[in-house]
Amino acid sequence: MASAASVTSLADEVNCPICQGTLREPVTIDCGHNFCRGCLTRYCEIPGPDLEESPTCPLCKEPFRPGSFRPNWQLANVVENIERLQLVSTQGLGEEDACQEHGEKIYFFCEDDEMQLCVVCREAGEHAAHTMRFLEDAAAPYREQIHKCLKCLRKEREEIQEIQSRENKRMQVLLTQVSTKRQQVISEFAHLRKFLEEQQSILLAQLESLDGDILKQQDEFDFLVAGEICRFSALIEELEEKNERPARELLTDIRSTLIRCETRKCRKPVAVSPELGQRIRDFPQQALPLQREMKMFLEKLHFELDYEPAHISLDPQTSHPKLILSEDRQRAQFSYKWQNSPDNPQRFDRATCVLAHTGITGGRHTWVVSIDLAHGGSCTMGVVSEDVQRKGELRLRPEEGVWAVRLAWGFVSALGSFPTRLTLKEQPRQVRVSLDYEVGWVTFTNAATREPIYTFTASFTRKVIPFFGLWGRGSSFSLSS
Repeated sequence: MASAASVTSLADEVNCPICQGTLREPVTIDCGHNFCRGCLTRYCEIPGPDLEESPTCPLCKEPFRPGSFRPNWQLANVVENIERLQLVSTQGLGEEDACQEHGEKIYFFCEDDEMQLCVVCREAGEHAAHTMRFLEDAAAPYREQIHKCLKCLRKEREEIQEIQSRENKRMQVLLTQVSTKRQQVISEFAHLRKFLEEQQSILLAQLESLDGDILKQQDEFDFLVAGEICRFSALIEELEEKNERPARELLTDIRSTLIRCETRKCRKPVAVSPELGQRIRDFPQQALPLQREMKMFLEKLHFELDYEPAHISLDPQTSHPKLILSEDRQRAQFSYKWQNSPDNPQRFDRATCVLAHTGITGGRHTWVVSIDLAHGGSCTMGVVSEDVQRKGELRLRPEEGVWAVRLAWGFVSALGSFPTRLTLKEQPRQVRVSLDYEVGWVTFTNAATREPIYTFTASFTRKVIPFFGLWGRGSSFSLSS
């Protein structure tokens, strides 16, 4: 019997030079070359540069007459015989399904020994008391496990790819912000004398360090993610390939393969480390040593390096009836007396809160909240998602779309998943709220002393709205930019 390799070699000799497939209805032209009749007919229909010239052979470029095709019956018989040989060679591959010991076809799978058996093997004494199944029946539960593993692996690969896309976007935003700050620092310090030039060098060196650290972490992040994706892709490819095999091949080492997939550990990388993020957020504070000599310059520099002022007004359609808003919508005061406010879907009915009139969908914004608390009063401030719950109890935590801090009489709390009491040098009376929408930072600082209070890290995809809550008779707050 001809080997598969020799048959393939013969088949290559009877391929059509035009379509590269096996010759169909072979015909010979004047130069002696052979082609499929259909291929040569379509070739002749393609117009040449000179419509009067005869077509040329696709191989040797010799001209030939379009009507001079001669059927090559002998070559057609050769092609037919080669195809028969290919069919016989392919059918011969089924011998691999025979038992190497007895030469019988393999039908069974021994669950106890994980062996594939023929009828003779099954009747042997060593397997007589074992659990036997037909190959397809034995493969079925493993196929189901493979499908589950593939589903999980694909999902985790997609999650890592989403993380990579999201974190790379955040990295680009950070790089842009650092580049912008660098230019602002250069522009401002260009007008100063030797003392300010020294400060300029310090700030630029820090920015260069941040830039390098960001790029370094980006490379490390991309390397780690690429490795994880490669690892999962390899497992997926291995399982997909195994799942396409016949039952006998699928069952070979199937349990060890599935154990490797089921015991995988996926690392969910984060591109921006908390330390690097904190260094970037703390950068404007590095300009504070200039305050004694150049207070006006420092304020200008800090303003340009910080966020755009947000001009906020309170929305009376969202205000709880116990809150009294000023006519200019810049101030709110708590009162136990309910205001005559019509109920509507936007209004808070239990939480004594109010939202800003306009939401935010991008950019970097900052506003200042001045607080005047009566004894036992409290003021809450931050941002909320546009679909935050307005009716009934409002849970103040990020999982509910609320990123806020609360100033009460004598202490300050960050309202995370679990409220955290913060230790500050002094109780703020003015709080600056800064929002970086693209990076996902909500930062609170003491507007008078610039002391950091707290920073939330989130991933915003929808509109967020400045948010304020107030409690306690006589307590109030006012807004400024």
